[in-house]
This record gives sequence, C-alpha cells and structure tokens, in this order.
Amino acid sequence: MAKINLLPWRQEYRAQKQKEFQQIIVIVILVVVGAVFGWVKTVDKQILDQKSRNQVLTTRIKKLDIQVREIKELKKRRQELIDRMRVIQELQGNRPLAVRYFDELVQATPEGLWLNSIERKGNKLSLSGVAESNNRVSSFMRNLDQSDWYEYPALAGVTASPRFGEQASAFQLTVNVTGRKQDDDQDAVKK
Repeated sequence: MAKINLLPWRQEYRAQKQKEFQQIIVIVILVVVGAVFGWVKTVDKQILDQKSRNQVLTTRIKKLDIQVREIKELKKRRQELIDRMRVIQELQGNRPLAVRYFDELVQATPEGLWLNSIERKGNKLSLSGVAESNNRVSSFMRNLDQSDWYEYPALAGVTASPRFGEQASAFQLTVNVTGRKQDDDQDAVKK
C-alpha cells in the first residue's frame, strides 16, 4: 500500500483557518473598539451639550431670581406706599372729626356742669367733672345719647363734692365715640 501523508495538508489547512480566525477576531475587536469609542464620544458630546444647556438654564434662572427679588421688593414698596396713602387719607378724613367731637361735647354739656378731664382710648371717651346736681349729670348723659357723634354713655361713679356746693357732685363717665349715626342719615334721606 502506498503511504500517503495527509498530515501536512491538514496542518496547513488548520494553520490557514487559525490565521483567518485570528484575522476575524482582530477585525471584530477593532470594530468593537471603534463602536465603543464612537459610543463614548457620542455620550461625552451629549453630556457636554447637556452641561451647556444646564449652564444656560442656570444663568437664566439667576436672572429670573434677580427679577423675582426686584418684583418682591417693588410689591413691598407698593404696599408700603398704599399703607402710607391709606393712613394719610384717614388722617385727612378724620381731621375735622376732632372739631366735630368737641363741638358736639360742648353742645351736650348743660349749664351747671364742668368737665375737668377728657381722655380718649380707642373709641372710648372717659370724662370726669363736677355738676351742680345729679340732674345735670343725667341731662348730660341724655344729651350725649341723643348726639349724632356719641353713644352708650355709662356712668362710672358719682360722689358728693361739697367744696362746689351742697348738691354738687363729682362724676366720671365713659361714652363711645362714633361717626354720624346711620339712622338719622337714612331718616333725612326719606324725608
């Protein structure tokens, strides 16, 4: 039988396949490295783009924060001005009322009654004085109750005051200060 040696042919075939396999692996590795490199570059570019967008947003937010602070400051100043204007209007509107209150108090005071002190706390007016008799105090309280500018007179105390006369009385009373009473205005409109 003839001797045929197939081993070198197989070895050559294997060596060729091994070489092709190594070439394919190198090509695959190069393609994978290229793809990974491209992917990393794409992600880095997206990150840089997002950072630049974030930076733009941050600067715009800072500008808006400054504008918001300015708006808040302007609103605060506006409210302060409105409050000042309201106080000034109230003072201007209430300025003639003090004269009205005193005028009405003088008209309500009967003869034989003297006021020693007048003190106002809020809408309460505290009066103290001396009257020739208790009837004068009663008359004073009725006059205050009928007044357009006072209401609810309340007697706090009456004491005898002999140094002003036999029937003289020192008194203290409180009365509420109001604006012009609504009932009288409505009656005047109806007539």
